[in-house]
Amino acid sequence: MDLTPKVLENPFVRLEPLEERHREPLQAVAKDPEIWSHMSERGDGPHFDDWFGRRFGEQKDGSFIGHAVILPSTGECVGHTSFLAISPVHSRVEIGWTFYAADHRGTAVNPAAKLLMIGRAIDAGAARIELKTGGENRRSQRAMEKLGLTREGVLRSHIVTWTGKRRDSVYYSLLPEEWPAIRTQLEKRLGIK
Repeated sequence: MDLTPKVLENPFVRLEPLEERHREPLQAVAKDPEIWSHMSERGDGPHFDDWFGRRFGEQKDGSFIGHAVILPSTGECVGHTSFLAISPVHSRVEIGWTFYAADHRGTAVNPAAKLLMIGRAIDAGAARIELKTGGENRRSQRAMEKLGLTREGVLRSHIVTWTGKRRDSVYYSLLPEEWPAIRTQLEKRLGIK
């Protein structure tokens, strides 16, 4: 698997590899405390610079590729998504640290971003793509199921959130042979092709 930073774009979103110039627009999106309610780290308000710095550092060591989610029509930054836990040896990657501004949740933004991210991972040789979310994060679970991903199970008491509470993690995955049907479903949902 050879996964490297690259701009990804379709009519709905442009995913720009994370750069310092994305700090300020992402900070404006990340100020919503609801985004961080199920996360292991906090990134709202005064916590954003530390969160951004850690992601930026992970990107430099090759274990993470973050993306600012931009609307091509306006240039507005509406969120973040990333490749993480990149394992070339096992041809495995996770898609995560995904968050969007409140007025862009439940719109075409997430399916359009996932269409690009999953397609890029498959093209790079991923044999497994995984996503996880908190056991209490029903909105995220519904979104993953609507994408057509396979729910694999729950890892109990898996992560400590920034509040100190232990969180269950619900895992979803996609394998290359499942991608054509899921891609077709996403393209139909978005009205592409």
